[in-house]
Amino acid sequence: MKEEPLICLPGQRLSIADQVYTSGQGTYQRQGYIYSMLAGVVDIIERNGLKILEVHNCGEQTVIPAQGDIVTAQITIITQQTAKCHIKCIGSTVLRSPFRAVIRRENIRATEKDRIEIYKSFRPGDIILARVLPITEAHTYQLSTAENELGVVIAYSENGTSMVPISWTEMQCPNTLVKEPRKVAKIVPENFNMEELSIEDKEGVNK
Repeated sequence: MKEEPLICLPGQRLSIADQVYTSGQGTYQRQGYIYSMLAGVVDIIERNGLKILEVHNCGEQTVIPAQGDIVTAQITIITQQTAKCHIKCIGSTVLRSPFRAVIRRENIRATEKDRIEIYKSFRPGDIILARVLPITEAHTYQLSTAENELGVVIAYSENGTSMVPISWTEMQCPNTLVKEPRKVAKIVPENFNMEELSIEDKEGVNK
């Protein structure tokens, strides 16, 4: 008789993490235990003498953010210390259901971290590219935009017009010409010639 699948909830403790059981897709380890990162079905995969615990979404979506992934997210709330967002895509894969994530102030830029102001980097509604950091707490992914290629890729002005980047730190409404501060992603085409960069742009590569 076929066993009923084990259903779990986000943050639910599944097992002790030891020499037999280890964390796999959809789970994380914390203080010697394995926890689920999402609601779904628990699978146990045996490989090289280990039992790998995995959790898969009950629907068709089984792709989840992993450490190092580049994701597309939308900013929802900003505070003085964090920007909260929803992950919409992992790489080129569009998710059926978004994942909650947060960007801490110190993970926005690679330099001058003590001078960063959240509202000068992101605004609610902005679409960003970010990298997934190691998981340190249940239910929420942590992201970083502290790379030149990461940051805001789409933003809208107060009148709803899509703004255009004019530097690595500003975007502008093409209708009103009003400028707004942002942590702009530097999207470099594959055939881009670095020798054609101006001196100012080259200095900005390390900012």
